[in-house]
Amino acid sequence: MLPRVGDSLSFLYADVVRIVQDDTGVCAETTGADGETTRVYLPTSALSSILLGPGTSITQPALATFARHGTTVVCTGSGGVRCYSATTSDALTTRWLEHQVHQWSDPERRLAVARQMYLKRFNIPIPPATPLNKLRGLEGQRVKALYKHLAQQHRIGRFRRNYDPAAWDDQDPVNLALSSANTCLYGIVHAAIVALGCSPALGFVHQGKQHAMVYDIADLYKAELTIPLAFSLHNSPHPEAMARRGFREELRLYKLLPRIVADIQSLLAPDVAQPTPDGQAVEMVNLWDPEAGSVPAGVNYAHQVGLPDSDSLNEGDLNTQP
Repeated sequence: MLPRVGDSLSFLYADVVRIVQDDTGVCAETTGADGETTRVYLPTSALSSILLGPGTSITQPALATFARHGTTVVCTGSGGVRCYSATTSDALTTRWLEHQVHQWSDPERRLAVARQMYLKRFNIPIPPATPLNKLRGLEGQRVKALYKHLAQQHRIGRFRRNYDPAAWDDQDPVNLALSSANTCLYGIVHAAIVALGCSPALGFVHQGKQHAMVYDIADLYKAELTIPLAFSLHNSPHPEAMARRGFREELRLYKLLPRIVADIQSLLAPDVAQPTPDGQAVEMVNLWDPEAGSVPAGVNYAHQVGLPDSDSLNEGDLNTQP
């Protein structure tokens, strides 16, 4: 099935549990101090992705069940942030990956998507013919103005964005909170991209890293979510932890996952009708044809070139020399 990433059951986050398969189905179980085991059965057929947080273990039979139902299993950090690894089900459609490659592989189409990514960030009309380098400059001005506005609002003086992993502890609280919140955002975006079957590496604005597409999509939401959150924590004694907690609250408030999915789909296929929340069936793998587009696999096409049926061929026919 097409991942139901816009559905309320699209993603399920679990941590500090054991996920096992029993005679009834897949369940998440915990054992209390008194030795009593509590089980909660998971709706595997209704899940497009399950996020496994810290303290989670999963058995091979449970993984096999998720694979049969087309559920993507993602290993994440606390709260579903920081996507460390992900499995992609063989049943996952390549529809959105093909749209991504189609747009990315042609410079003109890639430019059109990159322009739309920039335009989505602005709250004011931008002329359609604005060149990409000017859009970059306008985006830089917009973020700089936002930093200045939030700094004045919170009375913290002049702010300068500074991200230096080698001197992490030397950063001010706002920079620490912003780096932490952005990392959380990257994890959520990564999980959504994987659940759609797209490649996190094929970016349109960013390039050169395996998370290029993640950075592209995450930039759509920073001015609305992570930047204001970071400035609100300028007096926090633990800005990193508070940023992670605050981002989880905002994630629920803004219903970010369905929004990410809708934005990715509109960018990659703006002229294609969007799928229904229930998804669509994925047919057996097909063969590519430059004229027909797609033809059924598992079919013998010998008759199309005038060759005799295989039953009438003998060893001499197959070994005829020119």
